[in-house]
Amino acid sequence: MNSTLNSTFRYPDPPTRLENVIDDLGAVVGLLERNAPYNPLGGWFRPDQDGADTTTPMWFQQTWLGADVAVEGSDLFVDHERVVETMRQFYDAEVVVPHTLFVNLMAAIPECGPVHTDNPLFRGRDRSNTPMLLLRTMLWSGLFQRWATAQATSIWWMNDVEGGGIAYWPEGSDKPPERHVGAMANTSIVGDNHGMFHQVEPVGPFDKGTHLVSPAAELAPTDDGSGDWAVTDRGVESYRAPLDQIRVSVLFKAHVFPTEDERRRVEHDTLSFADVARIFNEDLAERGADVRFDVDRLEDLSHTAALATIYPEPVPVGTRKSVFDT
Repeated sequence: MNSTLNSTFRYPDPPTRLENVIDDLGAVVGLLERNAPYNPLGGWFRPDQDGADTTTPMWFQQTWLGADVAVEGSDLFVDHERVVETMRQFYDAEVVVPHTLFVNLMAAIPECGPVHTDNPLFRGRDRSNTPMLLLRTMLWSGLFQRWATAQATSIWWMNDVEGGGIAYWPEGSDKPPERHVGAMANTSIVGDNHGMFHQVEPVGPFDKGTHLVSPAAELAPTDDGSGDWAVTDRGVESYRAPLDQIRVSVLFKAHVFPTEDERRRVEHDTLSFADVARIFNEDLAERGADVRFDVDRLEDLSHTAALATIYPEPVPVGTRKSVFDT
C-alpha cells in the first residue's frame, strides 16, 4: 500500500490491466440495444441541475445491476471468471459479492470529467440513507475506516474513439497520474476506485465543441436502418453517430472480504447517525474546532461544507478542468 493521508486512510495499490476481456462483443451490443434509451448523468457533484436547462454534456448512463435492478445478460460482466479472480488477487480475498453494474455512453465532450474517487460506502451508511457530500467527508476524515467495506472495481471499455482516455493516480494524489489511452478496446482496469483518484479525459469528436442537452434527453439506436445512434432531446433529434464513435464503458463493483467468516463477523457492525455524530464530535473537540456535527442539519449544505473544511478532499497533482466546473 502507498502513502498515507492521515493515520487511517491509505491509498490502494495500482490497478491491474486486463486485455481481450469479452469474447463476444456482439453480446454487449445486444445488451446496449435492448436496454436503450439512456439518460444523462446526474450525480452528487451537480446538486443544482435543472431538468429544463440545456446544460448537460452527452454523458449517458444506466444501471444494469443494482439494489432493485438485474438486467438480463448482465452476467456477461458480473460472472466473468478472469475479472472476478483478479478482484480476489488484488485484495487477497476469498469472497467477492457483486452489487453494481452500470454503463456509460459519451460523445462530443472536449473537457474532462470530474476528478474523483468513487462513492464511499460504510456499513449502515450509504447514499440511500446519507447525503453523498457527508459520506465523502466521512471518507476523507479517515475516522470511519473500521466500517468501510472494501470495494473492488472493474472498468471495461468496448471501443476506441477519438480521445476517451482515463487518467488515474495509483501513487496517491501528490504524484502525477498515469493514463490509459489508445488501444483501450476490450480492456479493463481492476482495482480500488474508491481509494484511487481518476478522471475521464476528453471524448471526441472535437470539431463542434461540447454538445449540450437537457436532463430529459435520451440516447438510443435509430430505427432507420442506418445503424446510427441518436440523441433525442424533448422530441427533437440533436445528435447522431455510429456506435463505434461513442465511448462505451461498463463499470462493475463488488464487495470483497478476506473470508466468509470475516464477512459474517462484521455484517452487524453498522454505523448509526448517533455513532457518526459521536465520532466526528470527539475528533472535532480534540482538534479544537468550533464546528460540531449536528444530525438535525443533514440537508444543510453550509453545515456539510463547514465539516469539509476541517476534513478537506485532496486535489490531485495534474487535475484538469472538468466539464462540470462552473
